[in-house]
Amino acid sequence: MVGVGLRSPHIDQVLAERPDIGWWEIHSENYFNPVSAARQQIREIAEHYPVSCHGIGLSLGSADPLDSAHLCQLKGLIDELAPIAVSDHLSWSSVDGEYFNDLLPLPYTEEALSHFCRKVEQVQDFLGRRLLVENPSSYLQFSHSTIPEWEFLNHVQQRTGCGLLLDLNNIYVSAFNHGFDCQQYLAALEPSAVGEIHLAGFTAKQVDDGEIWIDTHSRPVSDPVWQLYRQWIRQHGPVPTLIEWDLDIPALPVLLGEAAKARDILQQEERHDSPA
Repeated sequence: MVGVGLRSPHIDQVLAERPDIGWWEIHSENYFNPVSAARQQIREIAEHYPVSCHGIGLSLGSADPLDSAHLCQLKGLIDELAPIAVSDHLSWSSVDGEYFNDLLPLPYTEEALSHFCRKVEQVQDFLGRRLLVENPSSYLQFSHSTIPEWEFLNHVQQRTGCGLLLDLNNIYVSAFNHGFDCQQYLAALEPSAVGEIHLAGFTAKQVDDGEIWIDTHSRPVSDPVWQLYRQWIRQHGPVPTLIEWDLDIPALPVLLGEAAKARDILQQEERHDSPA
């Protein structure tokens, strides 16, 4: 099943035309207000499509305690929409209650691992359901990290029972920025834990020291990321897949076209695996 990230410029068109797509993913925080126009629109969309809730505000890696008001609003949204998945990120974004407009990387240490796992368990207990945790894109690393990111993510999954949201573009971007091997990362993950795959585009930026890749979600999915996707599906079977596009948002048919490419790969690999 292939979905698209629902963005505000497309909502009226989605309601009017009901395009042929498997599901929509929303950024949860945009729909917290139960009496807002946005909440009413997503109620209407959820009458016709499955919906998933993708969060950017839990700040699971922060030293701050979980925001109880945020959790209550998230639970209210989930209870109303009954989403097919609920997800957030392997990151942090707050200090002393002040939030940053970014998803920041963690130091990959035993202390950070224990702290992050406690937060995930608290969220899952409060919501009464499994959370998917997404691997991040990043542009710097902590010098005192002692655990590779893929092992850290595996430990989180094993200790908490959460699922994984596998963002293949994030792996591709971070592999270039930090010099690790995409294949080593993918081979380390537990396939049965992957509940969703994200596909998106990135931007290459020239800096004083050379080039850095930025996970902008502002372009079509790159050919190498499509290749990683095909590889994962061929090796491990179909996974619910989402096309993300957050900046320089194009017309809806462009996103539906990207979703069609993912559907084609799923169908091709299904035929590839079928007995002759």
